[in-house]
Amino acid sequence: MEISYSILPKLFCYKYATILTMDIHGLKVFASVFKNKSFTKAAEEIHLSQPTISDHIKALEEELDCKLFDRLGRTVIPTKEAEALYSLAEEIIEKATNVKDIIGQLKKELKGELTIGASTIPGTYLMPSLMAAFQKKYPSVSFQIFISDSKEIAEKVLKHELLLGVIGMKLSNEQIHHIPFIEDELIAVASPHSIKTSIMTLRDFIKFPMVLREEGSGTRRELERILENRGITLEDVKIAGIFGSTDAVKQAVKAGLGTSILSEYAVIDELKHNILKEIKLSDIQMGRKFYFITHKKRTLPFLYNTFLQHIKAIKTDSKNI
Repeated sequence: MEISYSILPKLFCYKYATILTMDIHGLKVFASVFKNKSFTKAAEEIHLSQPTISDHIKALEEELDCKLFDRLGRTVIPTKEAEALYSLAEEIIEKATNVKDIIGQLKKELKGELTIGASTIPGTYLMPSLMAAFQKKYPSVSFQIFISDSKEIAEKVLKHELLLGVIGMKLSNEQIHHIPFIEDELIAVASPHSIKTSIMTLRDFIKFPMVLREEGSGTRRELERILENRGITLEDVKIAGIFGSTDAVKQAVKAGLGTSILSEYAVIDELKHNILKEIKLSDIQMGRKFYFITHKKRTLPFLYNTFLQHIKAIKTDSKNI
């Protein structure tokens, strides 16, 4: 990346002076506009009006005596100066957050917001109860959970857009640190009226049309790995439908579109009320783990470390989640 060196002395002075002399919120606004390449999306992300976003950027441009964004219609293009400022702004925001954490620790009161990326299963079925237990212990802590597939959560951690994620597969990327969280089991399910037998082999099960999650899903990737170990590919499977969420897959299975293999956590209620039926696979058990993930080069703030210590103290079985 080519940087306009004329601005660097000012930026480095700004790096150390800003925490004391300037509103950190303005830097957060800048970082959001930079990442989203849009004033509108930044306004939605940090819950401010567009005029307020524009005022923050204008004030920052006046402070630095340079233009940070070129506005071409609805398109926002960062200038060289914005590119130079961005990495410094991220560092300043992170340091300011750490300062707040330390002060909160000294006051013996944990405060702040935990922003966590989660793949569908842990984000939907595990995180709410974990959040409630942690918040009961630390009432001044709030949560923001971003739910997507495992692939996107990992990408956001790698791009430093998230400090902490939880996903349903272990990645081969050396920049990712994996913290084992909890055991999960994938089970075969069908509509109660679509299949009469309750026990069969994996090969017999995949003879029925199947409903799958989208590519990038940890559940989908784990299923592909299991099939591959048995010499089976998705080309051997009759795919009745592909959906972007576990709830959509469940609805399709309930409607009789096909069978599926899903996380046991995702179908506890449906099995309990006989809305879905588990098909026992006689020749295989499909266990996996969920992992919290961080970037190896990032230092987690005190609040995040406290949350992870809280997680590690929880017994890893479904009765305690």
